[in-house]
Formats: sequence, C-alpha cells, structure tokens
Amino acid sequence: MTDTISNKLTNAIEGWSAPDIGPDIPHGDMPGDKIVINAAHIEKARVIFPRLLPLLKNAMEQNGAPRAVAAVCGGSGVGKSETASLLAHYLQQIGVGCYVLSGDNYPRRIPAQNDAERLRVYRCGGIRGLLTANCYTAERSAALMELMEKELDASAEQTKGHPWLTVYQQAARDALSGYLGSSKEQDFDQLTDIISRFKRGDTHIWLKRMGRTPEALWYEKVDFSQVSVLIIEWTHGNSEKYQGVDIPILLNSTPEETREHRRQRNRDGKTDSAFTTVVLELEQKMLESQAARAKLIISKNGSILSYAQYRSLMAENI
Repeated sequence: MTDTISNKLTNAIEGWSAPDIGPDIPHGDMPGDKIVINAAHIEKARVIFPRLLPLLKNAMEQNGAPRAVAAVCGGSGVGKSETASLLAHYLQQIGVGCYVLSGDNYPRRIPAQNDAERLRVYRCGGIRGLLTANCYTAERSAALMELMEKELDASAEQTKGHPWLTVYQQAARDALSGYLGSSKEQDFDQLTDIISRFKRGDTHIWLKRMGRTPEALWYEKVDFSQVSVLIIEWTHGNSEKYQGVDIPILLNSTPEETREHRRQRNRDGKTDSAFTTVVLELEQKMLESQAARAKLIISKNGSILSYAQYRSLMAENI
C-alpha cells in the first residue's frame, strides 16, 4: 500500500468528522439511478465510516496494494444505494478515490423479464410439487389457473378454501428459493472478474450497463487509475457465489420493517402482491444465511450489531 493512501486512512482513523453533504455526491452506476438521501441514511453512514476505515487499511495491507473492495448489502428499501454513496463521498473527502458499482447491472435478464422468470419458476415448481405428491387433478388445475389469473396462487389465505394449495405453495417456494440469488439469475462470474481486474491494478475496466428494456444494454470503459476503494451496492453483495469482497456490510431490516417501508413507498396505497411478499421473505432468509460473513452489521435504526445481537433481533421478529 502506498504511503499516501495509508497515511490518509490513518489520519482519518485518528480524527474524522463528517463533512457536509453537497448535491453532487457519487452514486451507483445503474442507468437512471437516483438517490434521495435523508437523515437516517446520513446517520447510518456516520456510524459505519469510522469503523470502515481500519478495515479498509487492513484489507489493503493484506492485498499488498492500495485497493480494497467493500459491499453494501441488504433487503428492499434499506438504503443500500444512499449509504454506499455517502461512504464514497466521505472517502473522497479524505482524499481516497472511490467508485460505487451497482450490482443491479448484473442480472442475466432485464427487470421485467427476470420478474416473469421468477414467477415461471415459482409456478412450474408448484405444479411439479402437486404432481409428485399425487395431488394434481383436472379440477384443481382449473382452480389453480383461476387463482393464477387473479395473482392469488401465492396467497396463504387461499389455502383455507383449497387445502391442496399448501402443497403447491411449498414446492413453489422451494423452487423459487433455488433461483433467487443463484448463478442462473445473477452473473456472479462477471463481477468476480471485475473485482480481480481492479485488485490487480487495472487502470481501466469495461463495466456493464443494463436498463429496463432489451436494447438498453451496453458497456462503458471506466477510469480506475485514481480509485482505491470499490464499493458494490447490491442485495447479493454478501453472496458466496462471487469472490474478492474484502468487507461485506449488511444493512439489516426485519421483515416487519421492510413491509412497513414498502407500504409507505407505495403512493397509491397498494400493498405488495402475495408473490412479491414471497420473494421478499425468501430474500430475507437468504440474507440471514449470509450474515455471518458480514464484517459490519447495522440495524434499521443505525445501531451496530454483533452477529449474536443480529440473530437475536431476527428471532424476535419471526
């Protein structure tokens, strides 16, 4: 690690105060990405940053170069993009170059197509479950198709009138669980390659850009010559399916906190569909299974949690 970067980190470790937040702070590279920073995001970033600095210094020493990779991960609405942007801003303010990479550029399908694939996986898995359990009949098939048309086949309420739907839903969840956050859904290999290129000192790296339509796909050559810290902001940032992240940071929210956030965000008053609720629940379980690898865990209210405290908090909210 060069003395310059080492000294800058050391000086900040010894005495850092949060700078003002201007209008042009860094943000993720997802096309159309917009961040809206509020007081809660700032408080989280201020709590994380002093703890991040020594972790970065140690990672650079272990990497044998003035480069390190952090990942900000968490569930829906927890503030990944905003927190990553603030951390990048704080690093740049102490003279350490940083780039924020959005993992949402690296699914294998655009959002609408991936949503459709998730639903297909869920429904095909459910039907196979009925067939395996010898619960599939022509009458139930007709009832199931009607539920699908109404987007109610994932609703637990519907099992009261259709007891066999319990078999369908469990098999469907199992199938979807095998798809969410898997290499079938996300291009982990490409991210591993980007991290490897960054850590070996490449000055320029081609990065993917993915919009919301099939033709909105391109690559940009990004200048990393002055970048010492790469921050990946992504739901799957703490996944074991890709390599090279030095410092995973988990922004936690309980299932109830996530549901409340989404209720508040839906301006038309709509609640999530039963299927979306299933997706969120499975993503929450995935994040829980990965939490032990996180170097920092921060609660929704901005408190640092030990892994034991995190487990206790999540157990209280089952």
